[in-house]
Amino acid sequence: MARSGTQSLERGAQLLRALAARGTVGWRLSELAARCGLDKGTAHRMIGCFVRERLARQRADRRYVPGPLLYELSLALPQHAAFQSSAGAALEEAARRLRAHAFLLLRSGADFVCAANAGVASVKGLAHEVGLRRPLAVSAGGAAILVALPGDEAAALVADNLRRIEAAGEVRLRAVDRMLRRSRAHGFGIHLGDIVPRVNTYGVAIRHGGAAFASISLAGRAEDLPPSRLPQILAALEESAGQLTREAARLFG
Repeated sequence: MARSGTQSLERGAQLLRALAARGTVGWRLSELAARCGLDKGTAHRMIGCFVRERLARQRADRRYVPGPLLYELSLALPQHAAFQSSAGAALEEAARRLRAHAFLLLRSGADFVCAANAGVASVKGLAHEVGLRRPLAVSAGGAAILVALPGDEAAALVADNLRRIEAAGEVRLRAVDRMLRRSRAHGFGIHLGDIVPRVNTYGVAIRHGGAAFASISLAGRAEDLPPSRLPQILAALEESAGQLTREAARLFG
């Protein structure tokens, strides 16, 4: 295929990822174009095609959100739905044991996507709803995946993430760098109020075929999940990660 053809596919995939990143809030056309680095005319033509093909839809408020065809296509991946369902029980048990929130994050290129969550305690500033898409480097679960990847691959992903979040300012960049350095030193993801104040989060990677493709993490108020509880927290995370690693091997072969 000519470069122009592959470039069109790459732009289309980029547009779909952007739509998924704000699946509830949605995008105005100008915002979507700016996010994807497209001129407004190109973005308008592409999103118009997506709407016709039901890959996107435009709500009454004129914002664009993911379309129903994306869900229909996902039905061709029953193993992934089964893994998501299986994860629910592991998350519930981990959240119950630590009286915390538990999350399953899946790696999606340089991002993570929240696939499941559990826990009932209210934690201010903590938002990991199912479907949330963010750069790997901004969460302990994403850091757990980065720490488990080969060095060169992880470095390239971190560089990509930092470029994308630099608009958030120097304070945010320093916070992310601090969390990543701590996570590398420990060998798992560990966020101690760095990005979300007064919230501690711990994460470990889940592997399939030797590669880190997901993570499980526990989050809660700093006073509820202090580093002094690390042995108990890690034991719960590693037990759940082991269960999900075995489940992935069963489902994905």
